[in-house]
Amino acid sequence: MSELKNINIDKTDGVARIVLNRPKHNVLNIEMMNDLNAELDLISRDDDLKCLVITGEGRSFCAGVEVSDHRPEMVDEMVTVFNRIFENINKIDIPVIAAVNGACLGGGMEVAIACDIVIASEKAIFGQPEIKLGFFPPYAALRLPELVGTAKAIEICTTGRTYSAEEAKHMGFVSQTASADNFEETVEKTVKEITYSSPLIIRLNKRAVKRHLGIDFSQGVDLVSNYFLNTMMKTQDTLEGIKSFEEKRKPVWKNS
Repeated sequence: MSELKNINIDKTDGVARIVLNRPKHNVLNIEMMNDLNAELDLISRDDDLKCLVITGEGRSFCAGVEVSDHRPEMVDEMVTVFNRIFENINKIDIPVIAAVNGACLGGGMEVAIACDIVIASEKAIFGQPEIKLGFFPPYAALRLPELVGTAKAIEICTTGRTYSAEEAKHMGFVSQTASADNFEETVEKTVKEITYSSPLIIRLNKRAVKRHLGIDFSQGVDLVSNYFLNTMMKTQDTLEGIKSFEEKRKPVWKNS
């Protein structure tokens, strides 16, 4: 696992792992966010990967963005660098898993909800406490209404309340919860399910899910069906998947 100052990176067997590692609660500062953006950009351009897992070292996933970086003379740079995280995650065509092992607050929760799948330990807590410091969470204000509805998003942003993993799952922005003892096993089970498949077909599946967003149903059906017939059905890996099923054997993916 390669190490930068505040994050650790590992790429093994088609899985990229980013570990936030800035003691003691993995609070994001500008330097750390620049390092994170550089790695996310590299991952977005690696067609051999099948999955990305983002987690935190120690007791916290990420407890927010450095408050001192909100000072007027730094805030423009901070917001630009912070927003780039979400732009980079959004352009990644493989599933992105947030493995939330503890405190997931403020900017840390925004990073988590930018991911495709959020798996939370029973020890995880979530919240957007920015209002208590006189701020609002820009990305959460954009993303949360899509995940939990407008009313609940307003509650989360205006109360600064913290929520348990089970409460977050009930609201819909956490996909799975696990006991502290089974947390890593639960994450790895999902990773294994994803990585069984062809990296190309994984990317096409995620693109298909996102492809129709913002357009009406009829257009969406046509768009996704055309993508199915004229892109996916012309890949070697789809033909291999069919052939391996008929021959009752494990597929041998070509990523093409």
